[in-house]
Amino acid sequence: MSDGETFGQLLHGTGRAWRQKLDERLKPMGLSQAKWRTLMHLSLAQDALTQAEIAARLGVEEPTMVTLLHRLEKEGWINRKSSPRDRRCKMVLLGQRAQRVITRIKRAADDLRHELLAEIPNADLQTCIKVLTRIRERAEKNGKLRSMGSPVYAGHAGHTRHRHSISRKRAFCTGGKEFK
Repeated sequence: MSDGETFGQLLHGTGRAWRQKLDERLKPMGLSQAKWRTLMHLSLAQDALTQAEIAARLGVEEPTMVTLLHRLEKEGWINRKSSPRDRRCKMVLLGQRAQRVITRIKRAADDLRHELLAEIPNADLQTCIKVLTRIRERAEKNGKLRSMGSPVYAGHAGHTRHRHSISRKRAFCTGGKEFK
């Protein structure tokens, strides 16, 4: 197996194992991986997200996302409302139930990150972050995948957060035109 094949498998497997480990910790809260990932994306956004934006960020098809959002809304995790700019477009907001547990989700994610990155030298983490950032940028530049206007920056101990600019907020249901 070549280094390239090994790297891709390692990268994919690491992400999957990390998500599964967090999934184990969040199951007692009634959260599947699909649910907590959706809630985390909503909590990191500065504004409500459209159904299409959430689907793109999670890497799933929009019909799949609509089905999940329907279930989340029925269970009280989210609220959906029509966009004031386009009634065909649904904006998604965290519901009261999600707002009560989002801190617990973030704490569990932080605890897991600290456990998994313990004893890895900071210089190694910074190098890893730089390499992964460069690979991601190339993939987004040369392919169909896009960061949806939310650059990622690395913080303490390799933790990443999405940065969203309100002026760059896009309405995917209106052909990608920017809000004014």
